[in-house]
Amino acid sequence: MTDTRIVAVSKSLPPYCRETQEILPYVERWLGEQEPRFRRKVMKIFEGAAVDKRYSIMEADDVFTETSFEEKNRLYSDAVKELGSDVLRKALSQAGWEAGTLDYIITVSCTGIMIPSLDAYLVNDLGMRQDIIRLPVTEMGCAAGVSGLIYARNFLRSNPGKRVALVAVESPTATFQHRDFSMANMVSVAIFGDGAACVLLSSDVDAKGPRIIGDGMYHFPEATHMMGFDLTNPGLRMILDPAVPNTINAHFDDIIHPFLQKNGSGIDKLERLIFHPGGRKIVQAVEDRFRPLGKNIDDTRETLRLYGNMSSATVLYVLERFMKKPAKPGEQGLVLSFGPGFSAQRVLLEW
Repeated sequence: MTDTRIVAVSKSLPPYCRETQEILPYVERWLGEQEPRFRRKVMKIFEGAAVDKRYSIMEADDVFTETSFEEKNRLYSDAVKELGSDVLRKALSQAGWEAGTLDYIITVSCTGIMIPSLDAYLVNDLGMRQDIIRLPVTEMGCAAGVSGLIYARNFLRSNPGKRVALVAVESPTATFQHRDFSMANMVSVAIFGDGAACVLLSSDVDAKGPRIIGDGMYHFPEATHMMGFDLTNPGLRMILDPAVPNTINAHFDDIIHPFLQKNGSGIDKLERLIFHPGGRKIVQAVEDRFRPLGKNIDDTRETLRLYGNMSSATVLYVLERFMKKPAKPGEQGLVLSFGPGFSAQRVLLEW
């Protein structure tokens, strides 16, 4: 089988940015008619979310102004086209590739609805070939960034000398529900931000970068209720079961160890832990399992602090941090993300 290598990773951020402390007055006004005890609880969620700032496709005033699903989705559509184009151009520049040399484009996003999907617009905008293969991934949530890596590898293993672009663009702020005062929505507002990432992969024999040596998906049984969106008249309503961290913890050994063993690896060989920062409690649950083994997920925690949870794009921000770090030959890294289904997606890298 042909090797698949990650050649470049780029990121792009929308124009608006707010520190968490700047957002709190907006949250207080939004919760104005709720009982004081509930308001205090929500403010504590924000203050304890381990997110210092986040970026958005719209100003805070517009985020907290109630509009129609149609209007928010239009803002989403316009923004993801711009962010997708920018982040893909950055990655192509990094790699020294022309857009016309791409054979396959995968776009992932779950925070809005577009038909045609984002990839169609990128093909036109960047002047890609007319025979390029397109794959939009729209319903895998936070896990879709890693899912995209898996789909790219499956294509490249059977097609030597080919190139793939994976583009993840998300705007959770476009899904904000103004009349939903459930705890799932409170947590969602506290941890999510907007952003875009791009990964270029290749099966060229002379391609440089870490190679993917294993991939796999793990499906939690009878757990479809744990994470996702309900499509309601006002828009996409967050589903987030508070049992998610404990469920991850209960399945953690089954997610990690058989996968590593299958690929001739083990915890002791992992130097780079590239985990999706789903939220403070999920980060803590994963960290508690690895700290006793002498491992850390500092880059995951720092990504959450600087950007919040950007759904599918976030784990690719963590990967981008590791791509910039010097590596010894043979160093291995585990990419891991969780998403609706409920599922875990895993990719094993070797530098």
